[in-house]
Amino acid sequence: MNMTISALAKAGGVGVETVRYYQRRGLLDTPEQGEGIRRYGEADARQLAFIRSAQGAGFTLEQIGELLHLDAGQDRARARELAAERIAALDVKIAELQTARSALERLARQCHASEEGPCPIIAAFEG
Repeated sequence: MNMTISALAKAGGVGVETVRYYQRRGLLDTPEQGEGIRRYGEADARQLAFIRSAQGAGFTLEQIGELLHLDAGQDRARARELAAERIAALDVKIAELQTARSALERLARQCHASEEGPCPIIAAFEG
């Protein structure tokens, strides 16, 4: 595979500026210019897919950079540690979302219970 940056971006489901941003952050290599155009290969496409998948799992770009530099066979303990940190952060976020959901459900029930006076949902957000 011999792709331009726009073809790589399209294959990865991102914009060209996102690819450039990842390059500036050190997450993707910037290939040498051959005949005025940089060319990207399968390895670049796999790395971009890895970055996007890791982002989908909620890893930060800093954590993704560390994951990219870990040796798949030697650094399992650190990879597990990063995953455990991410799981803990997700658990906190889930608890926050559950609290918000419960509060909104309560307000919706209050709003449905009476047609008189101001809507409790709107009143709650007015402060």
